[in-house]
Amino acid sequence: MPGPAGGRQEAASAADDAMDGGAQQSGIRDPPGVGSVEQEGDVGEGPPATDLRRSQPLFIHSTSRTVSEEEPRASSLPNIPNPFPELCSPSNSPILSSLPGGQGPPREGACHLVKVFSEDGSCRSLEVSAGTTARQLCEMLVQRTHALHDHSWALVELHQHLALERCLEDHESVVEVQSAWPLGADSRFVFRKNFAKYELFKSSAQSLFPEVMVSSCLEANKSMAHSELIQNFLNSGSCPEVQGFLQLREASRKVWKRFYFSLRRSGLYYSTKGTSKDPRHLQYFADLTESNIYYVTQGKKHYGTPTEFGFCIKPYKVRSGVKGLKLLCSEDEQSRTCWMAAFRLFKYGMQLYRNYQQAQARLSQHPWITPTPLSVSDSALVAMDFSGCTGRVIENPSEVLTAVLEEAQAWRKKTTHRYSLPAACQSSPLSAAIHRTQPWFHGRISREDTQQLIGRQGLVDGVFLVRESQRNPKGFVLSLCHLQKVKHYLILPSEEEGQLYFTMDDGQTRFADLIQLVEFHQINRGILPCKLRHYCTCVAL
Repeated sequence: MPGPAGGRQEAASAADDAMDGGAQQSGIRDPPGVGSVEQEGDVGEGPPATDLRRSQPLFIHSTSRTVSEEEPRASSLPNIPNPFPELCSPSNSPILSSLPGGQGPPREGACHLVKVFSEDGSCRSLEVSAGTTARQLCEMLVQRTHALHDHSWALVELHQHLALERCLEDHESVVEVQSAWPLGADSRFVFRKNFAKYELFKSSAQSLFPEVMVSSCLEANKSMAHSELIQNFLNSGSCPEVQGFLQLREASRKVWKRFYFSLRRSGLYYSTKGTSKDPRHLQYFADLTESNIYYVTQGKKHYGTPTEFGFCIKPYKVRSGVKGLKLLCSEDEQSRTCWMAAFRLFKYGMQLYRNYQQAQARLSQHPWITPTPLSVSDSALVAMDFSGCTGRVIENPSEVLTAVLEEAQAWRKKTTHRYSLPAACQSSPLSAAIHRTQPWFHGRISREDTQQLIGRQGLVDGVFLVRESQRNPKGFVLSLCHLQKVKHYLILPSEEEGQLYFTMDDGQTRFADLIQLVEFHQINRGILPCKLRHYCTCVAL
């Protein structure tokens, strides 16, 4: 009788014979290149199915599948949309791979779903490609909402849980920005006006960059032309430094300290010893090329900022949470505007100026959509008399004043006849509500909401809206931005000889309705500090 070792060897030999026999009867052969070489005509041949012994194990050699064998099978599957994409996320799903959610970089050529909100809370979902820019998406929304087309429309990235927002530049990819959002975060795109987006290429150097904050102006001890200063910012070889005091929140404690900051081409630094720029006292703070700059909307509530003029440097690697945010706070709105404009110029450079040139080129192609008349210097105007057959220039100052008064009276009579209704209809609801159809009228909006709305759409001279007065039930208020501050002017109705009119200066200047009042101040400054240039508006998506 064989021993235990011999019994095991015989059992193993019997198992091998059974496996070999099963493999021969089932027609399973080694793949080419693994065992013996097979002929092409032998593939698929085997014994009849009646000789197959299913009770015996089949020996199958382990082989590695190639990509070429796997691709036809995946492509042959039917493309069925997933009705519940949020419940499951297969890696090869053609539907979920095009949806946002912070799952890596977007695929080229795929369609992506982007949800955009308006300031009134309405939203619209759009299907865009991976390369769609913020400017292209704004143009799509302008066409679908039938809004007035100009370059002031912008797409704003809003993180409500962090109280942060920033305006996307025209060249930025919408899908790339959306893919960086963490899953479940309260982040969204908002479609609204931003009149201050390209104001840095229009305003004077003194209003945007004070001389005390620009190192080149201090060293030269003289003011610099606005175009020259902007050119220096765009030129990487002679970029000036922007410097000034900012409040900094320490990372470990919720304490704000005042430091002297310097913005250079290499990054943002702050001095640990007063205003010293000695390399021993400069501490590296942030790299703008790897970060985005956000406005802090509710700084005192969320972060305890000393003032309401806070902003934040958010590195790309920080996806969610407050940890990693670099919070700063300036003394006033002018200082914050200067820092934010300098950050944009340092980060984007010539690309930002090309965006502005392209926006101007689009407006020049369609001159009829220019939203506001161009401002003309008063020194370039002359008084003309067209009462005769040919016009003549009036040189006598007293005659000029008389002509101006006559023209004003004629204009008032003309516009009053145009806008006013017959005496029997003066008390009709139509005449009392004709202004409600205008985009600059915002109804019963509070003073605080008005200042926030104008601040969101850009603190630019001439931005305005008209609203109902909360203190005077029959009056209205004209809210106007001037020198980055919002001012409010009361409009009171009055009646004389059965005729209703509106005035802001105790009846010295009268208007038949609010439309006439707004149109007059779009051309003439009147008692206002500046003309009405841009009206705040909200569109429903």
